[in-house]
Amino acid sequence: MRFISDITWHGAPIQGATLAIGIFDGVHLGHQAIINEGLKVGLPVTTLTFDPHPTSIFAPDRVPTRLLTLHNRVHQLATHGSTTTAIIKFTEEFSRLTPQEFIEQVLIPIFDPQLVIVGENFTFGAKAAGNIEYLKANAPFKVIGAPLLHRGNVTVSSTRIREAVKAGNIEIANELLSRPHQLVGPVIHGEKRGRTIGYPTANIGLDSLAAIPSDGVYAGWLNVAQHRWPAAISIGTNPTFEGVRGRQVEAYALDRDDLDLYDQEATLEFGWRLRDTIKFNGLEELLAQMKIDCDEARKLTYSHA
Repeated sequence: MRFISDITWHGAPIQGATLAIGIFDGVHLGHQAIINEGLKVGLPVTTLTFDPHPTSIFAPDRVPTRLLTLHNRVHQLATHGSTTTAIIKFTEEFSRLTPQEFIEQVLIPIFDPQLVIVGENFTFGAKAAGNIEYLKANAPFKVIGAPLLHRGNVTVSSTRIREAVKAGNIEIANELLSRPHQLVGPVIHGEKRGRTIGYPTANIGLDSLAAIPSDGVYAGWLNVAQHRWPAAISIGTNPTFEGVRGRQVEAYALDRDDLDLYDQEATLEFGWRLRDTIKFNGLEELLAQMKIDCDEARKLTYSHA
């Protein structure tokens, strides 16, 4: 057996369990169905996932945006029934394992599963040479290929959710995720203009892989240090003001002007898209619209508390 040095466990390693394998970005309805299929067997479910995304090795210029941080991916997997999550660091060396080596050097000695469950389009091994049929024919454990899940004529997939988020169709993304789409990052110093006009905002620092919705104003929630506040969330360049630096993601905790959140990790949850970003003809016009935005955000978030 090759020693897999880059493996991290969340929860105690369990052999002889049901093993669900996938990237599980988003832990959306389709991923939840895979875990649920494993729970029906009555065995503990271990989820095996990979980080970074395999595309970072195969096509680094086409790495998809990330629906969940790794920490929150693990949390969501546990929320939906996974007893243990194993994370294998996806490296160039690991990517060269053949399908048979993956079975013999990873699945059998490390997990020794009674049952493996994957999505029906699952591929594995160097050059994606392995699939469900290969796994069934060459592995000593039972294998189930869970069918892809559909909502109407839409296939539930991380790709489809990313497209919805990018287009600002946040309600569609949330339906396929079964929860609000979220962004996670530190509260950083911004223009501080909001404080001077009565709407102090928390500016969120995000990396290049964050799945940021299209520019606009959204209703949702701001979470910091176990506190959760209804919020109006703005994404864009603040075109009404001159000299504003690049695209910003900022949240105003409704009716709160007493929060000092700098350098703390924040989670934004997006509930509803309210409108596009607009350039106003001055501060008075902007403030009138911000009041409308906050009233609408308050109505939506308070009714879904």
